[in-house]
Amino acid sequence: MHAPDQADELHEVIYVSTLAPDAPTSVVSDIVGKARLHNPWMGITGLLIFDGMRFCEQMEGSQKAVLSQLERIRQDTRHVDLRVVHQGPLAARRFRRFSLGYTTLDDDDVLGRLEALSGQDAITAFQALLSSLDLDA
Repeated sequence: MHAPDQADELHEVIYVSTLAPDAPTSVVSDIVGKARLHNPWMGITGLLIFDGMRFCEQMEGSQKAVLSQLERIRQDTRHVDLRVVHQGPLAARRFRRFSLGYTTLDDDDVLGRLEALSGQDAITAFQALLSSLDLDA
């Protein structure tokens, strides 16, 4: 038995970005709809949180698929100031039951604080955020 190829290992990215100033909040439903169609083909699952101004997305899948999707998001003019707060291997999927979960937040300070973190601090804050959300993951 050979070691799994790094590109096939489960990988996770968490980023925070801001809705482009000229983009109406109505584009969020388009983003979610397209991701829910595209993600299963890529083997990606995850969660998108939107607070009216900022996005926070956690994506999980093969490293190749997740990094490819991240690059597409970086090129998407509906997002600005994209900052990856965590990236690395993942032992098990956090969101097996949906290609892209979606929820909103009323508190716009939460994602701003998360955006300032990185690495394990970002994971800890993200997990604390998850515990406060009403998700069926």
